[in-house]
Amino acid sequence: MSTCPRCGATFGCAMADALDAPCWCTAFPAVVAVPGVDASCWCPACLKLHIGAQESSPETPPRD
Repeated sequence: MSTCPRCGATFGCAMADALDAPCWCTAFPAVVAVPGVDASCWCPACLKLHIGAQESSPETPPRD
């Protein structure tokens, strides 16, 4: 089991638990990175909220 660093919820991660199956997160778009260099996986609820917030916010121009 993994613990979400954002909300503290416990959840299963196929990669962390070394399961021979795709992780639940593969159902989400692969375009949103979890912020932070040392960030670990977020739980399904936090990842869904983060993706929704990114999709609803105006696009920011790329940095140089």
